[in-house]
Amino acid sequence: MGFAFLMTSIFFLEILLVPGCHPADQAERHSSKTTGSDAQPTSACADQAIENPSTKSAPLSFYFRDITNSCGIRFIHTDGSSGRRYVIEPMSAGLLLFDYDNDGWIDIYFLNGAPLPGYTGPPSPRNHLYRNLGEWRFVDTTEEAGVGDTGYGLGVAAADYDNDGDEDIYINNFGPNVFYRNNGDGTFTNVTQQTGTANGEKMGAGVCFLDIDRDGWVDLYVGNYIHFTFDLHISRTINGVPSYPGPLDYTAIPDTLYHNQRDGTFADISEASGIAQLAGTTMGMVAGDFDNDGDDDIFICNDVRENFLLINDGSGHFDEAAILRGVAYDASGSPQASMGVDCADLNRDGWLDLFMTSYQNETVTFYRNLGKALFEDATAVTGAGAGSYPYVTWGVVLADFDNDGDKDVFIACGHLDDNVELRDRSTSYRAKNIVLMNQGDGQFVNVSAQSGDGLQVAKSSRGAAGDDLDNDGRIDIVVLNSREAPTILRNETSTPYNWMELILEGRASNRSAIGARVKVVAGNLVQYDEVHSGRGYQSDWGRRLHFGLREHREAQLIEVTWPSGRIDRWSHVPANRIIKLVEGEATWFPVQPVRPNTISPRK
Repeated sequence: MGFAFLMTSIFFLEILLVPGCHPADQAERHSSKTTGSDAQPTSACADQAIENPSTKSAPLSFYFRDITNSCGIRFIHTDGSSGRRYVIEPMSAGLLLFDYDNDGWIDIYFLNGAPLPGYTGPPSPRNHLYRNLGEWRFVDTTEEAGVGDTGYGLGVAAADYDNDGDEDIYINNFGPNVFYRNNGDGTFTNVTQQTGTANGEKMGAGVCFLDIDRDGWVDLYVGNYIHFTFDLHISRTINGVPSYPGPLDYTAIPDTLYHNQRDGTFADISEASGIAQLAGTTMGMVAGDFDNDGDDDIFICNDVRENFLLINDGSGHFDEAAILRGVAYDASGSPQASMGVDCADLNRDGWLDLFMTSYQNETVTFYRNLGKALFEDATAVTGAGAGSYPYVTWGVVLADFDNDGDKDVFIACGHLDDNVELRDRSTSYRAKNIVLMNQGDGQFVNVSAQSGDGLQVAKSSRGAAGDDLDNDGRIDIVVLNSREAPTILRNETSTPYNWMELILEGRASNRSAIGARVKVVAGNLVQYDEVHSGRGYQSDWGRRLHFGLREHREAQLIEVTWPSGRIDRWSHVPANRIIKLVEGEATWFPVQPVRPNTISPRK
């Protein structure tokens, strides 16, 4: 403890002694483009965001409408259960939002469970892909796309692993995993064996793509939960009521890291990278540049164990530093039943923060980044735990739901045990989800009860994902519910504010631009974000970056620091449209016509 305290103090002093950096220094740059392969990534003293102006006038709540029954989605999740309560059952599953056919509309891919011993439910459950036709109409294209995997789905992520211009899918299963290559014509090919990424007969968890060594090709980090076979099944009861076993009933195992060989194959570098030395109980994860040194690090949720924070040395070797950096435990020094995690710059200071979900009688946790990947548990002082204590929480989405320039929080809730009320009346198997409004002053407020009929839905939710499904500039939500239909929430928040959505395309960098850091300056509003693949509870979304711009009608500056190290800048980019930015290109490209920012009132 003495060593950890000393090192933490040194990190903190380093931050305090950094010379003053001011956003105005960057905001004054209005040249159409400044580039160069020798340009340096954002320094450790990242530009500090200006405080919110006192004139800010945000909506008092959000409005999410449940449109599940009218959008054409007929997916029903199964966990393959039969009453035997295998540990795997409540862990399924995550989901994926991505534009698989590059038509400008975000599509939905749902993972499903599979029959377990004793299962007598509907035959042949499988994953399902729904193509977005616009105007809130979706059609099931699973069969024609060839992505109806029948394995026991747990985690999923997408990225353009072969740099051919379309995103491919990796599924983390219980049992052999599946890798689908996007053929670019609306179909996919199973390339699991060709790529060498089946990962054996493990119980999977979250998964993410990232370019660990910035060679222009995305690599693959695959989470593994525990060592489990049906022969190892353990029966448990709590107060005489049957319950699921927990992760501490089983052996923790290391995760797997695959390096992209650039020839359509991957090599397992778990040993060489330092990953194989770390045995955990992985669930959700997210990769991001938490120390602003130009390469992506990885945060791992470990269930009822200390979390991992894997710091990348720039070559693809990782050092575990969660205790030293303040994210292994909560503020009381206790491990949590860490479920899912997302990252974003929640206070607009230029550093990525972490927001993690957990178990009943534990609030969610907001780890605030103080700089250089030194974190503090700021849950209590910010109100970030409001409403979450009684429930098991899973998916988490950090997004600006009202376009006021601050990232808000959506949290998916639901217990593991469908009989929990028999032994505990303080919680429930089905629960309403939670939405927290970021006040912009360091505080969060639970506005779930005032945020539309979509927040009155009570299910046992798992993965959640957020994206602009109707291209109206407001982030919508999709929730995968265990043993039931999903919940599709249309964001109808009445807001006068403007917005911008950015699609990044790498050239020297990986084509998906994963790991690219973006700075947007609109008047005195300065925001930062990064392109991720794999986040929340074993899910993936958000390759299209969304920025709320308040009253500003343009971004005076967009600055992208690409994984290659190149920095590109664009000036005076108009608001209320979807824009593509290509590495090394002097101009920006409109993706498609988007209707003006006229927000329909609540109905």
